[in-house]
Amino acid sequence: MAESNEKAVIATVIENTAIKQRFGRLTLLFEAEAAKSFSQVKPGQFAQIRLSGVGLPRTGIISNDIADIAHKQILLRRPFSFCDVTMDSRNKIRVMILYCVLGPGTLRMTTLGKGDKLSIIGPLGNGFSVPVGKKYALLVAGGMGAPPLMHLMGFLQANSPKMRVVVFAGAKSFEDFPFTVQVSNKNGHGVSGFTRFGIESYIATDDGSAGFRGFVTDCVRRWLRKNKPDTSEVIIYSCGPEAMLAETAKLAGERGIDCQVSMERMMACGIGICQSCAVECKLGDQGETEYKLCCKDGPVFDAREVVFERR
Repeated sequence: MAESNEKAVIATVIENTAIKQRFGRLTLLFEAEAAKSFSQVKPGQFAQIRLSGVGLPRTGIISNDIADIAHKQILLRRPFSFCDVTMDSRNKIRVMILYCVLGPGTLRMTTLGKGDKLSIIGPLGNGFSVPVGKKYALLVAGGMGAPPLMHLMGFLQANSPKMRVVVFAGAKSFEDFPFTVQVSNKNGHGVSGFTRFGIESYIATDDGSAGFRGFVTDCVRRWLRKNKPDTSEVIIYSCGPEAMLAETAKLAGERGIDCQVSMERMMACGIGICQSCAVECKLGDQGETEYKLCCKDGPVFDAREVVFERR
């Protein structure tokens, strides 16, 4: 498939730090014309990164579970959301990306070093929106769904300082969080990456290894029961595994709370050409549906319109 280079820009790697065994934090610098592309980026948008020219790490440090696919040829760009976007100056913008090493593309990302160049298309898609009249923003993240919500958190702090932001981060276990977790009590306060803004935050683990024992959506339910906010003044933003998004949408629907979810699909092009990232959505009230593109119409959707996979 021919790739469109209409929005391709070059970014420079200024830092690439391993957070845990499988998680890394990549910081990119966009300058001059490239910086203009990202000057108005919205939380929830994403970029397509070309990794085909990036080298592999030494064979001895490639984990056994991905050794068989490590040398697989990378033909397509890989999509990544942003966990932070900082304007250093008018012509310099820093973009931070969290990644998890799961395949040949992200494995190559671990070898990127300061000064390396990457070809990037973005920002792409539609991000989160902030309706008027909301006093509470509940950010519900599952695993690697945290990055765009971290970006959103900073945006809300800067643009809606009176809004009460509460973060709920869930994972299967303590080791599955894509950031450092500082557990200060049994409720799991102190999620690194969120606490720098003094944000109220909670963690939940399926196995009880940290914070609330159980699903993160149950942690949200507990908070709602305890705090009893006016639901018309609440909005939920969520990103993570689809099963978690479905439960978050159900929770919001039961309480009449507005909810926006960031969906994930395999994206070959990221710009709506290949039609490979379809999301089934409701069409009116008659049970009919239509398909929208995650890359172009999303990745953020109103939770009420998404038809989640029936389980």
